[in-house]
Amino acid sequence: MKSITEQPSHYDHLEEMSVQELLQHINDEDALVAKAVCAAMPQIQALVEAIEPRMKRGGRLFYVGAGTSGRLGVLDASELPPTFGVSECLVVGIIAGGDEALRHAVEKAEDNSGQGWCDVLEYHPNADDSIIGIAASGTTPYVVETIRQARKNGLLTGCITSNLDTPLAQSSDYPIETIVGPEFVTGSSRMKSGTAQKMVLNMISTTLMIRMGRVEGNRMVKMQLTNAKLVDRGTRMLQESLGLSYNEARQRLLSAGSVDRALKQK
Repeated sequence: MKSITEQPSHYDHLEEMSVQELLQHINDEDALVAKAVCAAMPQIQALVEAIEPRMKRGGRLFYVGAGTSGRLGVLDASELPPTFGVSECLVVGIIAGGDEALRHAVEKAEDNSGQGWCDVLEYHPNADDSIIGIAASGTTPYVVETIRQARKNGLLTGCITSNLDTPLAQSSDYPIETIVGPEFVTGSSRMKSGTAQKMVLNMISTTLMIRMGRVEGNRMVKMQLTNAKLVDRGTRMLQESLGLSYNEARQRLLSAGSVDRALKQK
């Protein structure tokens, strides 16, 4: 049976549609994604609850993917240090073909089944580490074999896929299956499948960061002050919390280096 992600679109003759029709139909399909993610909530919860104690013991989280899936993993990992003030080594995104593949397709990189685990080994993984394979099809050789090897070597393994009972899911301790259905453009898994992957990654990493104490109330108090917008945001946090003027709060923030430290100053 043909995989769900490769089934024909529910729409045909796309080239004959108006701009309004194309946009509306894409939006109609996108509306199905949140429902698919909701249906996978027990799987997502199980994975996060398994990763949390390992991360609190010093373990890291790896994302491994190819193409769109790999890019989304790298994106999520790269946003955590400035947002939550964590080390760049805590969550690591690995993409088939390396950094070049972030901007350009690297021929046959996803078919190299042995390279993924070699890429992970560069980080000297240990038994407290966790790894999530990301592949809409659930069959990408680079990802599937990486998860198999990771599991053999004692890492906690999970995955995000858009098909049921795939080799990737079978190789994972905690599979997440977001069944979004056929894509608007047949086989274009950068669309609904990619959106589902982004949503799940947001849920996993944000929940872990909160559970790791990187948020207080609803505020990113440990964010890095890497640009004017973030300095302004941190300043307003201190204003609201301490009743200071804008200039007083800003001076205190810049002196302390973070909202968290500024709040703890006498």
